Amino acid sequence: MPVVDFIKYKEMLENAKTNKFAYPAINVTSELTANAVLEALAETNSDGIIQVSTGGAEFASGQKLKSMPLGAMTIAHHVHLMAEHYPVNVALHTDHCQPGKVDTFVRPLIAESRKRVEQGLKPLFNSHMFDGSELPLEDNMKIAVELLKECKELGIILEVEAGVVGGEEDGVSNENAPAEKLYTTPEDMLYVYEKLSEIKGAEYMFAATFGNVHGVYKPGNVKLRPEILKKGQDAVVAKYGAEAAFYLVFHGGSGSSLEEIRETLEYGVIKMNVDTDTQYAFTRPIVEHMFKNYDGVLKIDGEVGNKKFYDPRGYLKKAETGMKERVIEAVKNLKADGKSLGV
Repeated sequence: MPVVDFIKYKEMLENAKTNKFAYPAINVTSELTANAVLEALAETNSDGIIQVSTGGAEFASGQKLKSMPLGAMTIAHHVHLMAEHYPVNVALHTDHCQPGKVDTFVRPLIAESRKRVEQGLKPLFNSHMFDGSELPLEDNMKIAVELLKECKELGIILEVEAGVVGGEEDGVSNENAPAEKLYTTPEDMLYVYEKLSEIKGAEYMFAATFGNVHGVYKPGNVKLRPEILKKGQDAVVAKYGAEAAFYLVFHGGSGSSLEEIRETLEYGVIKMNVDTDTQYAFTRPIVEHMFKNYDGVLKIDGEVGNKKFYDPRGYLKKAETGMKERVIEAVKNLKADGKSLGV
């Protein structure tokens, strides 16, 4: 099916919210990794979200150009072409964009979407994330509101974050963040709703923090407090009604127990970012291939090696399969399997 439009994306989010499951939002860095996600979604009959971070986008543009917008556009165009051949709905999203990169990442992509919309096409990306969590909440929301106005005009959804996700991802470290910053308060959630709801007709997602941490950790090492989400949602609903409940996003899920992940679904989480685990799932088969075929991959002791072992297509197919299988696991963990909206 084609990459979704605004109406279908909203239906996806409502489907997840109503039926208490979440979409895996998988970070990709290439055509190959995007293909792995599409294959996994199709095999599980799940809709889903493919997303690109600032670092992933820069990587996709090559080491010479290092252009975040060009890399993101390249991946997005590929997904638009490929999604037509898969029987599930796919949304395109950009991941964490800090304030200092808004004008060099998100706004060029919004400008590209504006060109497309003026030509009668859909936006290039269905949603963008502005991560202003490093700012005081008032300043965070000031920028978010301006971006939300631009997104609304084009049928794009905005994701925002308040509070800090600990750990390190994509070169941004919050490993020394104050403990209180790791938990979004009900007062914070009320303020975010009040500011974003000023833009009538706009849609947004909210990454509230509840002790989540980017990176990879053994189970039990990440101390989540999912009840934080419940308290915040309850405060918003109590004051503004059931329609005010957020579409919540879960960041930093590596090392979380299945029980914790599924508890968040009860409180309104409809999107969970997956990156670290799929990186490992992609790399592991390559390592195995190299160890098993060492003397075929390398030209050692004057030999010529074995082309069938050092041809990148051989081991990258294995990597694609490894990542696909991990995405399938994420789909099932989030209870999204079998829940595609179809046409």
